[in-house]
Amino acid sequence: MMDRLSSMSAFVMAAELGSYARAAERLNLSPQMVAKHVSALEQRLGARLLNRTTRRQSLTELGSAYYERCKHILTEAEAADSLAQIMNDTPRGKLKITAPVTFGSYSLMPLITEFLRDNPEVEIDLHLTDRFVDLVDEGYEAAFRIGPLATNSLTARPLAPYRLVVCASPAYLAARGTPQVPADLMHHECLGYAFWSRPADREWVLYQGPTPYRVQVASRLQINESRALMSAALEGFGIVLGPEDFLRPALLRGELVQVLANFEAPSRPMHLLYTANRQRTAKLRRFVEAVLERFGPA
Repeated sequence: MMDRLSSMSAFVMAAELGSYARAAERLNLSPQMVAKHVSALEQRLGARLLNRTTRRQSLTELGSAYYERCKHILTEAEAADSLAQIMNDTPRGKLKITAPVTFGSYSLMPLITEFLRDNPEVEIDLHLTDRFVDLVDEGYEAAFRIGPLATNSLTARPLAPYRLVVCASPAYLAARGTPQVPADLMHHECLGYAFWSRPADREWVLYQGPTPYRVQVASRLQINESRALMSAALEGFGIVLGPEDFLRPALLRGELVQVLANFEAPSRPMHLLYTANRQRTAKLRRFVEAVLERFGPA
C-alpha cells in the first residue's frame, strides 16, 4: 500500500507543475511513480483527480477541491514533523518565505545568502511577489509585508520603514528643468510603479516637517517592475519615486540625482509576519533573529 502523504505530495506537485515529468524531477522520482501515486489516490476516492490528454492535464472539479485540502494537510504534517526541532537549537529543514519583488531582490538577498552560509542545514524557498499572500493557506512560514497591516491573526514584528526617494537623470533635468516645490511635479513625467493589486499611484505625498504636500502626478508610462522603472529614469524619460535601497547605487554614481531634497518622500511601514498559533522551530526562530538584526526598527 502506498503512503498516502507521499501520494498527496506527488499529486499536489503534479497539479502545480502541470505534468508528471516535471513533478518527478522536483520530487526525485520517476514519472511512472508519480503516476502510480496519483492513481492510488484516485482508486481510493473512486473518482478522477486529473483529466489527462497527450498535450495537457487539468484538475477535475473534485481534483481542485482535493488539491486545496491536500496542501493544507501537507503543511500541517510538515509542522508536526518540525515539533522535534522546538527542543533542538540546530536550525534545519526548509523555510518557505515570501517577500515583495523589489525588496526581496535588492535588500533581502544579502541576508538570505548570509543566513544560508551560517546555517548549512537550512534550505530557503523564497517566492517574490507583490500580490497579497495568505501564509496559512499557501504554506508560507514567514512573509515580509510593506504597507499597513490588514490583519491581527499573525505575529507581526515591525521593521525599519521602507524609505522612498524622488530622483531623475541629469539629462532629464537639463531638458525639462528641476522641480523646486512638489506642485512642480504636475508639469513633469512622473514614473509610477504599477502594483499587482492596483494601478500606479497618481498622488504623491511629500513632507516638509509635519506638513504634507499632496500632488496629482501623471505619466504615460506605468511599469510593474523596478529595474524597468529605473531604466526609464536612466534614459531620461521622467522623474521616479522609488525605494532608496534600490536607487542608491545609481545616485552614488551620479546616474540619477535626488530632486526636492528639502522635502521628505514617504516611507512605508514594513513588518515580518509569521503564524501566531504555531510553535516556532529553530530555523524560523533563527531567521527572525537575523531579520531583526539586519532590518529592525533601530
